[in-house]
Amino acid sequence: GGDQNQEMAEVLECTVAQAVEKMNPEERDELKVTAKLFIVGSNSSSIRDAVDMACSSLGVAQLDSVIIAPPPIEDGTNLSLEYLQPYWQELETLVENKKIVAIGTSDLDKTLLEQLYVWAQVKPSSNQVNLASCCVMPPDLTAFAKQFDIQLLTHNDPKELLCEASFQEVLQESIQNVKAHEWVPLWILRYSVIVKSRGIIKSKGYIMQAKRNAS
Repeated sequence: GGDQNQEMAEVLECTVAQAVEKMNPEERDELKVTAKLFIVGSNSSSIRDAVDMACSSLGVAQLDSVIIAPPPIEDGTNLSLEYLQPYWQELETLVENKKIVAIGTSDLDKTLLEQLYVWAQVKPSSNQVNLASCCVMPPDLTAFAKQFDIQLLTHNDPKELLCEASFQEVLQESIQNVKAHEWVPLWILRYSVIVKSRGIIKSKGYIMQAKRNAS
């Protein structure tokens, strides 16, 4: 109909980078593409969207590794294996479909990492530990990771990478006449492209998706 123009898309995709450059396929073997995924709206099915979008933005068929930050949980509840399972299953499917080579976790203690490891079909290859919460790696975690060949990495990401309010503020500033309060971020993916032989970062950036809650 004629009023299609007034209907703004329900989903907004944003890439934040100096310029997300597609990779030269001839260089692909020399590059490692890693990503960390922050789910903001608790929905495991958005993992596939995030990975697909990262692949198409970067012009690659697959990501070398994806680490998932713990999905948001309600206050007063603890992160459990049960809660992680649907997210991990999505990642496993992407590994089976050759969209991701290796998958990893973030901020899991030894108990939870072990539970996930025992249950998972595709085992976590890494676990990121927040530097702010511990300057020294917990010995039980270190021992477990070593035994099962899980790489322990460190990070200093804030608990909330992007809160709804600051996202809406940026949106308001960058798009004319947008009803920013109607939009909420679904997920944010941070990627890095690393030159394997030299261990240097060639490029990095963020890709995110938001959805509109029609009021």
